[in-house]
Amino acid sequence: MTAATPPDAALGSDPQPQRESDWRLLRILWPYARRHLKLLLAALAFLPPLALADAVQPLILQRALDGPIAQAVERGDAILSGLWPYVALLILTVLVRWGFQSLEGYSSQKLGQLMTRDIRNDLFAHILALPAQFFDRTPVGKLITRITSDVEALGDVFSTGAVGIVSDLFTLGVIAVVMLSQRWDLGLLLILIVIPIAALVVWLQRRFRDANFRVREELSKLNSWIQENILGITVVQLFRRERLNGQIFQTINQRYIHEVDQTILYDSALSAILEWVSWLAVAALLWVGGQQVITAGTGMVREGLGGSLPTPSEPLTFGSLYAFILFSQRFFNPLRQLAEKFTALQSGFTAVERIDNILRLPIAIRDPLQPRPLPPSGGGEVRFENVFFAYTGDEWVLKNLNFTIHPGEKVALVGPTGAGKSSIIRLLCRLYDVSQGSIRIDGVDIREIAQAELHRRLGVILQDGFLFSGDIQQNITLGEGGSLAEVEQAARRLNLHEFICDLPQGYATPVRERGSNLSSGQKQLISFVRAMWRNPNILVLDEATASLDVGTEALIQSALETLLRDRTAIIIAHRLSTIRDVDRILVLQRGELKEQGSHAELMALNGIYANLYRLQDLGG
Repeated sequence: MTAATPPDAALGSDPQPQRESDWRLLRILWPYARRHLKLLLAALAFLPPLALADAVQPLILQRALDGPIAQAVERGDAILSGLWPYVALLILTVLVRWGFQSLEGYSSQKLGQLMTRDIRNDLFAHILALPAQFFDRTPVGKLITRITSDVEALGDVFSTGAVGIVSDLFTLGVIAVVMLSQRWDLGLLLILIVIPIAALVVWLQRRFRDANFRVREELSKLNSWIQENILGITVVQLFRRERLNGQIFQTINQRYIHEVDQTILYDSALSAILEWVSWLAVAALLWVGGQQVITAGTGMVREGLGGSLPTPSEPLTFGSLYAFILFSQRFFNPLRQLAEKFTALQSGFTAVERIDNILRLPIAIRDPLQPRPLPPSGGGEVRFENVFFAYTGDEWVLKNLNFTIHPGEKVALVGPTGAGKSSIIRLLCRLYDVSQGSIRIDGVDIREIAQAELHRRLGVILQDGFLFSGDIQQNITLGEGGSLAEVEQAARRLNLHEFICDLPQGYATPVRERGSNLSSGQKQLISFVRAMWRNPNILVLDEATASLDVGTEALIQSALETLLRDRTAIIIAHRLSTIRDVDRILVLQRGELKEQGSHAELMALNGIYANLYRLQDLGG
């Protein structure tokens, strides 16, 4: 990694996928909108009154100008008779528009928020169910961007986008019909001006979508780099990487700002063009319509609301010209509003693509349709039969493994780094599935067992005991039902009850994020209680005592003896002195089982195990 630019692979960059059509993306969202169909239909039901109110207002003004006002001017009368009905109608349309606009806005916003909630819930649940390979190659910051900002942008597609676009298009259609029914020549003039603008909107939409996709990718990289540095802050400060990492962050941030600038350019260009064309339309109306008014004479008197509708063959009145100027403003208002929604809508469509890419990832580890129960009397036999496994392609990590761990047997897995010890544990816990062969517990293939039952039979204690935010009791039960008395009983069986009671608030002691307010030894001891509370048949210890100091390790020896009693145990330990008393030792090298036997038998064999033991200078 250089100071200028971190490798994109490390930041989880994806190749830009082929752009999806807007209609296909809306079909992806439709199941979520259908969950709240009544609210969606209510929002759509408010659109016709809004559009009609917009279209009627210019007609009311036209009738007032050509009726009572024109008649008063012709008579030279200072008193305008018959004008109040028009004023009342105009006020009524304003009130109707205000009321229905408020209701439509509330319904759309609520619909968007409900959909955002549902999509975020489904996305989070799907991510938790994805296979371990996905998390091996995907930075956490990238997933956070998907669940937070991408989902928020997606909600805007409906709250301010989709329903708003339907409203704007409906308004455009109603006003177009009214204009053509009044004066088809002037109405057609405005429509012809709009057609090239529509083509420009489509072109800018595609350009904006591509630019916005790049913005989201750069934001993911930015969040990933922030998250990585915060988690690794100790290393950053110990090795004085603040300045270097700051320079890398500036480079990533600059790339993000550059892509944001591109979206601003397209958004601003569209708004400016629409504003310019709307005034061009007004100028065209004044030029064409003004000549017709002058030719016909401005003194023509119309008959008010009951009069016949003007046609191009009839003279154009001043009121009709003024009405068409208002029509042009209302005709371009939806286009302006479309431009205002442009950013949110395209950002939302980009977010839909990115979220859909996650939701379409297959969940590789699934429960069988008809799970097989484990035998109630099973003692915890573990059998590997012709197991092959590769993380990618045919790069085998495990090759043709065959061994059986009998009920109650204590077996250790040893071997040099990369021998495949941790891979065996991951396969047994079904974080991955075998590439070939099978793994059986008490004679049942683990792929035929419901995952919940499998993990009830398996207890795993890792080297780094992970704790969640909450308290000690919650971290022992992990959300499963259980009273405080049951948790205390599990701790007493391990002689760890006094240790927990010595914490500031005992079992109610708050635990900060990742257990940062507890020592490594304390977290590991809590992990032991967590395993005991579940009372599994099979216990897996992956370097479980490596992070314990001498005093803590002495405290846990009796607890460990209790925990291992009458259970099948699989132990991974690099300190070979800790596994001398196990029943059997399996020696792995490059994914193959090379040796097995007791400590004494393997030392007498003078093979791989004996060499490893002597290298640790434990007596050889």
